[in-house]
Amino acid sequence: MLKTILVALDGSEIAERVIETLGDLVLSANTKVVLCHVFPAPEAEIELPADRPHPDSPKLSYFQIEKQLQSYQEKLPVQSELELVTGEPAEEIIRLANIYKADLVVIGSRGLTGMKRIVQGSVSTQVMEEAHCSVLVVKPGK
Repeated sequence: MLKTILVALDGSEIAERVIETLGDLVLSANTKVVLCHVFPAPEAEIELPADRPHPDSPKLSYFQIEKQLQSYQEKLPVQSELELVTGEPAEEIIRLANIYKADLVVIGSRGLTGMKRIVQGSVSTQVMEEAHCSVLVVKPGK
């Protein structure tokens, strides 16, 4: 039985698919869902090399993200919490999974391949490799 599910959302189009997938899971009344978003640390932006690609989606404010997560939270049929943190996304998702003793992490994949994946890295891959629980990766729709 899944007692705690950590759902990592990044404010992109894939977040909607992640929430839809969460809705497809059969959750017991005792399940707790933690919806989280990781804001990149301001110093991380300064250290980025000039030739490194930047995310395609515009940055959303803290309040926009919080409002979006609250709208998802209202639709959940189980107990839930919100976590908005700052740091390196994969590390923070893994840290939150450990703090909450999550049984499952649900995360989206941007579907990067080839050089984009090498240069930008993959948060979902790092979470899959380093998390101490199961990880469900939701891929973009076709």
